[in-house]
Amino acid sequence: MTSNESRRISDLETLKAFGHPLRMKLYRLLYISRTATASQLAEQVDEAVSLVSYHLRKLADHGLIVEAERQGKDGRERWWQPASKGLSFHEEDFSDAPEKAAAHAAFGRLSFDQRSELYRRYLDSAQSWPEEWRGAASSSEYLARLTAEELTALSREVHELIDRYEALGRARDEAGDTEGRENVAMHVYAFPFRN
Repeated sequence: MTSNESRRISDLETLKAFGHPLRMKLYRLLYISRTATASQLAEQVDEAVSLVSYHLRKLADHGLIVEAERQGKDGRERWWQPASKGLSFHEEDFSDAPEKAAAHAAFGRLSFDQRSELYRRYLDSAQSWPEEWRGAASSSEYLARLTAEELTALSREVHELIDRYEALGRARDEAGDTEGRENVAMHVYAFPFRN
């Protein structure tokens, strides 16, 4: 990755470019693999290489991914990598116009749908995972009465904790400590609601 910082997406055009179902899947796969070619990604999403290449170029046009150092012997293949440590999207950046708010809400729904599908696939295949992994997986709901300031602090602390474990896992993976290591998704939502 070229930047060790997370990138905050605050413009409508980049949000719309990223908010495409296939592009979001490709970005997620690229984030996990760190580098990949269109051919490798196409195989994972069961799409044509030409279609995947098109969507990768769209992500690159908005600076979300960049070309990576070429690997292997085939110099014709382009390798890609995420341009930053991650991406963040904040409602406040899109609340000043109805079109922006609608695009942000649509993006949020698509993100939630893809995350839900990822979790459904785990649930459907849970028995194929070893007991160690089934025991390590978790699903929780916490309900609390907080102020906006308390929720902000809680969210910051949770993100810092997750960032620490993610950095630890990456460092160990890059050092060759891959034994028993799997891709892990953790979805955290914190929002106000009324009965």
